[in-house]
Amino acid sequence: MKEELTIQGLKEAAGDFADAGSSHDDPSLYGVTDGKAVGTYLEHKFLRYLRDRFDFEESSSAKGIDLPVLGVDMKTTSIRQPQSSCPFRSPEQKIYGLGYCLLVFVYDKTDDDRAWTGRLDIKHVVLVDRERTADYQMTRGIRDILDNAGNEDDLVAFMRDKLLPVDDIQASRIAQELLRRRPEQGYLAISNALQWRLQYRRVIELAGSVEGVHRVR
Repeated sequence: MKEELTIQGLKEAAGDFADAGSSHDDPSLYGVTDGKAVGTYLEHKFLRYLRDRFDFEESSSAKGIDLPVLGVDMKTTSIRQPQSSCPFRSPEQKIYGLGYCLLVFVYDKTDDDRAWTGRLDIKHVVLVDRERTADYQMTRGIRDILDNAGNEDDLVAFMRDKLLPVDDIQASRIAQELLRRRPEQGYLAISNALQWRLQYRRVIELAGSVEGVHRVR
């Protein structure tokens, strides 16, 4: 009987997978420079690894994330430019988080030109709690405003200054919500685009030293 997948089991499996995978040479990776292709390779390989050990619900296009049973999406990124994209659902994601946790694999890819193989050295594995997947500067600024008795006008002005993609009505509605529900401090850098652009340097640096950002490896 396979175990039921839990967050703790996921973290342990991700650490074991990173240790084992970082010493494995694969001819199919040789010469591959497309980050999306490398990421797909790594994500599929880890999902196969999980299936061998655990019983869990598979993802679907309707769910939109890799491990819906745990509310976790996987991201893979090169250490040379640790970033990726994710769907834009609402501007509030930049303030209250993406709505799910992130399991981030950060790798360095090298090729062996004599053996014609590629290797992914997994440098870091970080799990970011869903409440901490908001934008660092946005949440820090909002929390400072709230700490200094800021009102709706202050919050709306701040959102405009930070170019949050909202109109005046949306900004006012979000400001009223912020006065009722204070956001947690986020740790991603999220750039505005048709898709959010997520940047991970801060979570790599702070993993294990701040609440909600866990160093797995």
